[in-house]
Amino acid sequence: MSPVTTNLTDDGALFDLPPEERKPHARVILVTGPSGSGKTRFTNRTGLPVVSLDDFYFNDDHPGLPQKHSIIDWDSPECWDHEGALNALLQLSVTGQAVLPVYDIPTNSRVGERTMDLDGSPIFLAEGIFAKEILSQCRREGILADALCISRPRLQTFWFRLMRDLDEARKPPIPLIRRGISHALHEPEMYRDLVKAGFRKVSIVEAHETLTQLLAKRRD
Repeated sequence: MSPVTTNLTDDGALFDLPPEERKPHARVILVTGPSGSGKTRFTNRTGLPVVSLDDFYFNDDHPGLPQKHSIIDWDSPECWDHEGALNALLQLSVTGQAVLPVYDIPTNSRVGERTMDLDGSPIFLAEGIFAKEILSQCRREGILADALCISRPRLQTFWFRLMRDLDEARKPPIPLIRRGISHALHEPEMYRDLVKAGFRKVSIVEAHETLTQLLAKRRD
């Protein structure tokens, strides 16, 4: 099946297809939360198709990337391909298939691509810290099934984030520690902003319960 090309139009609409041709056959659960909160752990254990929104980062040579502490501020949504991510979710919802980039965080570059096929699944997940940037448009286009913000105690989030980043050699240790402290200090504010935007703050256990209930309703 060939993916449908969807682009932002002049009036801000995401589809230039007529309404009768854009009925979604699958809907997305957006999953966000602080880095290290357990988003990937949750999504990988669901058995459902998962889009990693981190794969839509721009390469580090992309013009105009914001700087912070004399390095690229990878926590800024300006480093992220908003339109590319949104179009991929729309293609998956309408056609069941999309070509997704593969991003390598240690080298700050896209290293390939992969084709995702939902194989008839009525629900898929999209996980990442920038899910907030596409929430309102997913809702407006009728492809949103739910929006979850994964939460765990702040010290746990800090520790798991640091251990993961060091293990994967994402960045040098000093910037990782500095970044981790900054995240921890601003975490309560981040949760408030996400809830205000429309996400539901849940634990990993509550997220699994939500997913079970949602799939049961889809089967009915």
